[in-house]
Amino acid sequence: MKLSIISTLYKSSMFLEEFCQRTVAAAQKYAGEDFEIILVNDGSPDTSLPLALELQKQYQSIKIVDLSRNFGHHAAIVAGLELSVGKQVLLIDCDLEEQPEWLDIFTEKMDQSRADVVYGVQQQRTASRTSNFFGELFWSALNFMSSVRIPHNPMTCRLMTRKYVDALLTVQDRVLYLAGTFAWAGFTQVAVPLIKTPRIAIQKSSYSLSRKLMQVADSFASFSVAPLMVLFLTGLLIWLGSVIFALGILIEKLLFPQTVLSGFTSIMISIWFLGGTIILGTGIIGLYIAKIFQEAKRRPLYIVRKTYGYENEQ
Repeated sequence: MKLSIISTLYKSSMFLEEFCQRTVAAAQKYAGEDFEIILVNDGSPDTSLPLALELQKQYQSIKIVDLSRNFGHHAAIVAGLELSVGKQVLLIDCDLEEQPEWLDIFTEKMDQSRADVVYGVQQQRTASRTSNFFGELFWSALNFMSSVRIPHNPMTCRLMTRKYVDALLTVQDRVLYLAGTFAWAGFTQVAVPLIKTPRIAIQKSSYSLSRKLMQVADSFASFSVAPLMVLFLTGLLIWLGSVIFALGILIEKLLFPQTVLSGFTSIMISIWFLGGTIILGTGIIGLYIAKIFQEAKRRPLYIVRKTYGYENEQ
């Protein structure tokens, strides 16, 4: 098969029909009828799965993988990759922020550069200035601390060769961060600057701050690293508070040299700073131990409830 197109479903019903229509058109233009579209239902709570099953009757190229629950975006992507058979694999989100018509750009770039991967990067971020600032700060800090160069603002959308996908699937991490894994795998990778369709015109992101906080709050200590994360954040807040307090005292001393620091103030600064530093360090070590704990359990990344459109349907 010439081309496999993979997308994950989570609250995707409102744009799934248009996505499939445009994706089929783009795929037919490039590969004729020699392609497949793999939709991975990541425990979507809406009508994404029933709608996908209806669209499958209209488009015979669609195959559906229904996971037993929501395992997360990255795990769902791996499920799609493992079931794909195309010589080239296009990974794309179905929320129409990323355009199916970019397939033309990616295939042309891959032919010209003979790259193993052609991926999109956000030429212009569509979020708020504050979000953009923290996004840039995150990527800069991540690259500073990592031995692998991870591109800034990468998109999900990417065209990959079968050779690269097979190499990527040899990674058996249970704590999976795909942006880093994509870069770590190596091969020849070429970036294409693109502009996403602003999500505000479509739907609010399901990756909201409230959802992330709820996921942490709902975690059980016996099945998650939430307590260790709380320990880390507590140490970080105490440490930052001590630094701010110390800076305030220093500024006061510079502006008012006659000020005499009491012994109580000096002791409190020392206790706060050292205590916060110790807790922060313990929290960081705890995070690494938590990763070891999750890897040692060797639970599967995902569980498939049922597949549709495959010869040997589960």
